[in-house]
Amino acid sequence: MSDTQALVDAHHHVWDLDVRPQPWLDEPGHEPIRRSFSSHALRSAATRPIDGRRLTSTVVVQCIASVPETRDLLALADGDPLIGAVVGWADLTSPAIGDVLDDLRSGPAGRYLRALRHVVQGESDPHWLQRPDVERGLRAVGERGLGYDVLIRSHQLPQAIRLAERLPELPLVLDHAGKPPIARRELTDWAQQLRTLARHPQVRCKVSGLVTEADHEKWTVDDIRPVWDVLLSAFGPDRLMFGSDWPVCVLVGGWNRWAATVEELLDGCSGTELHAVLAGTATAFYELTPAPTKEGTPCS
Repeated sequence: MSDTQALVDAHHHVWDLDVRPQPWLDEPGHEPIRRSFSSHALRSAATRPIDGRRLTSTVVVQCIASVPETRDLLALADGDPLIGAVVGWADLTSPAIGDVLDDLRSGPAGRYLRALRHVVQGESDPHWLQRPDVERGLRAVGERGLGYDVLIRSHQLPQAIRLAERLPELPLVLDHAGKPPIARRELTDWAQQLRTLARHPQVRCKVSGLVTEADHEKWTVDDIRPVWDVLLSAFGPDRLMFGSDWPVCVLVGGWNRWAATVEELLDGCSGTELHAVLAGTATAFYELTPAPTKEGTPCS
């Protein structure tokens, strides 16, 4: 497999603390990433290929509830050929959500807006995604041909399941596999609900952020493999996409260590399946520039 084949990082962040504070970085344990990170820094960090593929395209994802941040990310994508799509934020509860989305998309870089996200993991309402105002907002997202990134913790998976049931026309991608409790080794409930969610064909899943849920000091690929096995059997490779969650992954080993882990997890997959996870699924979901594929035998 040549170095010219596509590798899409479907989930990374950038922030400039001189321009816009990131209050979540003030939480204990975030000291190593309590500084600014640019897309150029990602280029410098992401030097390890996965199965011979070097990073060719990325999807940058919102961090805070801010339309101005979304505008900045769109402008960044417009000027940086590495970034192929933006997952932004807008207030789903606002009666003006449609107008806000139309305004974002009509701007000079609006074509890069491919999905929205809200930090549902921080919402205390156990039915937040089922609120009538939120559901109305999500319908507006879908009506404009956009997708929705679902950021939840494992105990919130029932919300995602109900969302998939009620809005089957809305393309969904589950960020970080729903944050399974890897460090506690309590995967039974997560796996059961994950499989239920995966029965809905409009749902995709990011193989990202998993090491953050493991023991930060002691994790190995063997801690991640049980989660990978569930994801592969539930979604299949054609509905999984690689993401780094950079620079958050700096807290647990960095981009290159996660890339090496993913390569090990993918051992036994065919060229076609490798392409799906490493580029094809993200390319289709976020409407990135198509990349070549390769035939082969199934994952073992």
